[in-house]
Amino acid sequence: MGRRHTPRGVWSRAHGDEQPPSAPPEGWAPAVRATAHCLTGCAIGEVLGMAIGTALAWHAAPTMVLAIVLAFFFGYSMTLFAVFRVGLPLKAALGVALAADTLSITTMEIVDNGVLLLLPGAMDAHLADGLFWWSLALAFAVAFLVTAPINRRLIARGKGHAVVHRYHRH
Repeated sequence: MGRRHTPRGVWSRAHGDEQPPSAPPEGWAPAVRATAHCLTGCAIGEVLGMAIGTALAWHAAPTMVLAIVLAFFFGYSMTLFAVFRVGLPLKAALGVALAADTLSITTMEIVDNGVLLLLPGAMDAHLADGLFWWSLALAFAVAFLVTAPINRRLIARGKGHAVVHRYHRH
């Protein structure tokens, strides 16, 4: 059954939605945007967590836990605010954020923290050390490269960040 184009107002009155459902975006561009979006939230949380843990002279484990918790918080928050702005109620916006970002953030966190754990001295580096910053940058780059193909596959299947596209066009 083919989709027919309906004007925005007609769809809204007939279906109660702001816009008609659309096919998931295709190709690498949406996956790269979704991964960059995820990386931004994760990076804010990771850097903040690592900076707090390092500044307080915490050991690697509690620093990493804080960084991961903050990465999820900021990662979900970015999507939550985006869909909340288009008028989704909080409960629905939370569902969209969880559906859109869970696998992406989880993959990113496993990869970037794995890279940091494998780099000698990275977890013991201080904020003023170049090792702290270049190892974090390398970890984010590797995490991006691993997560982008996953996001591409999710989006192609109408999952992951494709869920966000139902409510808000990037």
